[in-house]
Amino acid sequence: MRGKPPLTLVSQPQDYFRELVIEALGKQKVSTKPETEFYLVNLLNQFMTTDRLYSRGPEGEVRDEPLAVLLKEALEQPQPKAQSILFRHIGDVSLYVAGFFQDSLNRKLVDIEYYIDMGGTAYQQVASRAEEEILRSLYLELAQKFGDLVEVLAQVSDKTAPRTEKDILRMYELWMRTRSERAAKALQEAGILPNETLKKDWQ
Repeated sequence: MRGKPPLTLVSQPQDYFRELVIEALGKQKVSTKPETEFYLVNLLNQFMTTDRLYSRGPEGEVRDEPLAVLLKEALEQPQPKAQSILFRHIGDVSLYVAGFFQDSLNRKLVDIEYYIDMGGTAYQQVASRAEEEILRSLYLELAQKFGDLVEVLAQVSDKTAPRTEKDILRMYELWMRTRSERAAKALQEAGILPNETLKKDWQ
């Protein structure tokens, strides 16, 4: 049928995500260790199923708790291994949500900065508890470059989700709040030229 883009069949999701991540890292001019690149690819592959966004209780039950509650619980955990697992989950969810759903976060009480702060702090905690140097270095880079990696995943999201008029409006609102270069490019591709003289809505 005419008017519809051809479907892309993906037999190996990891290979597909790796190509997208490498392309996004280049476009965003973000340099990372190979381990960090692999971590991002694996993260995308894991979150193909939405239940990965939720933590699990002692009996394996799904828990939909706010990140602040999970962070408090992690800090109160007596076992360092249990702490690291929970901190890593907080970091992973924060990175994925802030990257893939940042456009819709504009309409929520909790904005993207909340996820960036929460995720960066969580990965920093994992790094401080890592015994192996390679893991400590990995999570330290995830923490220090968290905001940049959010934009990388947002770039991947742009490639995997078609844009509607509502999406473009949300992208414009995101640009008004953050002056994101990615948001500006997306608007330009849609034929909209952002006005740099406009003030951010929180100023």
